[in-house]
Amino acid sequence: MQTGKFRRAALMKAVLLLMFIVAAVVMVRFTGVREFLTVEKLGALLAAAGLWAPLAFILIYAVGVCLFIPGTLLTALGAAIYGPYWGFLYVWVAAMLGAAGAFLIGRYLGREFAASLIGDRLKKYDDAIEQNGFATVLYLRLVYFPFTAMNFGMGLTKVRYRDYLWGTGLGILAGTFIFTFFVGTVKEVWATGQWANLLTWKVFFSLGLFVFSLFIPKIINKLKFWHGIKVS
Repeated sequence: MQTGKFRRAALMKAVLLLMFIVAAVVMVRFTGVREFLTVEKLGALLAAAGLWAPLAFILIYAVGVCLFIPGTLLTALGAAIYGPYWGFLYVWVAAMLGAAGAFLIGRYLGREFAASLIGDRLKKYDDAIEQNGFATVLYLRLVYFPFTAMNFGMGLTKVRYRDYLWGTGLGILAGTFIFTFFVGTVKEVWATGQWANLLTWKVFFSLGLFVFSLFIPKIINKLKFWHGIKVS
C-alpha cells in the first residue's frame, strides 16, 4: 500500500514537472516575453529600476533560466548592458541562481519518478554520479553541455546539491567571463562609434579568448581530465 502511494505521488510530481516545462515553453514562445529581451527594452526597464537594476537583472536572468530562455541570450544581454566586467559578475551570480533553482525544481518534482524507472543497468551510473558528482558536473560544464537541460537533468540524478553547485560555479566561470568579455567589449566599441578601437588589443584579446573557448572540450579530453578517461 505504501509503495503504491509512493508511486502515485512520484507520478503526480512528474506530471507537474512536465506541465511546468510545457507552460514555460509556451509562455516564452507564444507571449510577449521575448519581445522584452532586447538591449533597448530590457535596458530601459532596468534603467527605471535605478539602484535596484543589478538585482532586477539577476532575478530576471535566474527566472529566465528556469523558464527555458536560452542562457546565451541572457548572457549576451547582460554583457551588452553592463559591459565586460560588471556584466560578468552579474551574469555569473544570476546563472548560479537560475541553475540552482532549476535543479531544485527537477529534484523535487522529478527525482522520485526518475528513480522508479532506473533499473539495475542504469543504477550503477546513478550511483557513480553520486560518488563523483563534482567531477561529473564540472566536466559537463566545461564542455558546454546545454545549460538549461543540464540544470533540470541533474536534478533527476543522485548528485549531491553541494557537488552540483560547486561544479557549476567553477565550470561556468571561464566560459562566462570569455563570452561576456567578448560581447561587452564589442558593444562598447559599437556604442562609441569609434571603429578604430576594433583594432585595439582588448578586442583582439576578447576575440582570441572566444575562439579559445571553442577548443576547451578537446583540450580537456586530451588532458584526460575526468578520472584519466577520455570522454568522446
